Amino acid sequence: KGWGTGVRHYAFPVPQRHTLFPRTRCDSFLCFYWRISLNHDRIIRMIGKKDVFLASLVGFLVAVLFLSVAANLGIDLWFLPVTLLVFPVLSALGIIIAAAIGKTIPALLQAAKFLLTGALNTFIDIGVLNLLIAFTGAASGLAYSVFKGLSFLTALTNSYVWNKYWSFAPGPATAAILKPRKELAQEIVQFFVVSAFGFGINVGTASIVVNAIGPQFGFSLELWANVGAIVAAFNSFVWNFLGYKLIVLADNGKPRAV
Repeated sequence: KGWGTGVRHYAFPVPQRHTLFPRTRCDSFLCFYWRISLNHDRIIRMIGKKDVFLASLVGFLVAVLFLSVAANLGIDLWFLPVTLLVFPVLSALGIIIAAAIGKTIPALLQAAKFLLTGALNTFIDIGVLNLLIAFTGAASGLAYSVFKGLSFLTALTNSYVWNKYWSFAPGPATAAILKPRKELAQEIVQFFVVSAFGFGINVGTASIVVNAIGPQFGFSLELWANVGAIVAAFNSFVWNFLGYKLIVLADNGKPRAV
């Protein structure tokens, strides 16, 4: 009761801000895993079940392509079929962890999606390349460069679809708003310009590794052709990410007047 006022004073509890993780020190991996386990449902709601499903789908497709390439190269290990289960689980877990850390690093979830899409593109690239090599028996020279170009273009088409509608997809407020025809045409032109540079980096790197350097460490010509493809994929990864994010799909999430 307030002295001399006749008014009672009550102490109301101050509402605390709800955070995904409590403000406590957590340095160990087990502690971080424990926090994710406790907030699993909240994380799923935050990133959406669609993202978890698509991440699992990407992991499954990568596993299928990985097994196909391994079979073409004559790699026969008893534990390889387990990847059909392990890859989807790891992909989904990676998206969940990226979303959790993304509360402090917003671009991390987007980068995680791009990384998964990049893994799928890489295995599509290598899968088509191995298919062409298996049919023709040519794993070097001009034929290899042509095959690498065809496999890259196949992966590029897949990359555009996944990056546009998943990795750099617009938010719910702008998802239903279609781009004007002029902007869509401009986006397609930008995509082909960025992709042309990416094509040169990818095919050029693979051709140098296979045709100029040649097989090393006792690798067969077929296996070294895949090494060239993997090196080329990593070499063009940074360019593709920056090109799609900053040029092609830079305004994919910006609101437009209807």
